[in-house]
Amino acid sequence: MPIDTQSIGYENPPIEFNYTWRDTVVYALGVGASADEELDYLYEGRGPRVLPTFCTIPTFAAFDALVDRIACDRRGMVHHSQQVDVIKPLRPNGRLRVMGKVAGLYDLKRFAMSVFSIDAYDEDDELIIQGEVTLLLRNDGGFGGERPPKTERVKPPDRDPDFETREQVGSTQALLYRLSGDYNPLHADPEFAAQVGFDRPILHGLCTYGYAGRAVVRDACGGDPDKFGRLRGQFSNPVFPGDTLIIRGWNEGERVVLGVTTEERPDKPCLSNAYAVLR
Repeated sequence: MPIDTQSIGYENPPIEFNYTWRDTVVYALGVGASADEELDYLYEGRGPRVLPTFCTIPTFAAFDALVDRIACDRRGMVHHSQQVDVIKPLRPNGRLRVMGKVAGLYDLKRFAMSVFSIDAYDEDDELIIQGEVTLLLRNDGGFGGERPPKTERVKPPDRDPDFETREQVGSTQALLYRLSGDYNPLHADPEFAAQVGFDRPILHGLCTYGYAGRAVVRDACGGDPDKFGRLRGQFSNPVFPGDTLIIRGWNEGERVVLGVTTEERPDKPCLSNAYAVLR
């Protein structure tokens, strides 16, 4: 079945997302938080505090609804890029109303691209999260649509970074991260991974995104998650459980430019065109 070009502008009915401190702790563990440096995110006796990139988790149900609506081939679906704006800091428990919209469908002839906007509102009906998800659809091109608009290219400066961190991703990290709600078998099932061209399951792009967000909070926000405003990045190359992530940051005026690679494949960025904006 061809992609549904009439889905542009579609908005899903409101989806309620309820979470507790246990969900925020499972997420923090899923993106590599450790008791040595980040106990505030892992122990309810200290709140717990909430990592800003937890705001990607409430979007999953709306994301699935929008994917169903555009009727793309899920086996050819690749998470291309992600942006989140944290309008208000998240509490360790809450009830959110999540709204998703098909903001664009674009034709690259061989491939297609979709853009979803996904926002969330808190109990006071105030906007708390704004998100944008872009997908590359490898099996849905050639439908005669417009080409996507040009996007900004963000390159790390030609100087030493202002901070650099290295973290080994656990061998079971993808299995832990998926407990936050992203159950794509690509990240768990070796047979499924082989069917789509990988020799073993890969790490979720949003898990890498979470590692980068933790580095921003620690090294650019002085450990204060309330200073975190935005994180944007493009998923350029896969990360595998067991890899060592190298996250570098350059303070550039109003934003922090990021470069994320692995020790195993240092010439292949896994998160590119990446930057954070601080409050």
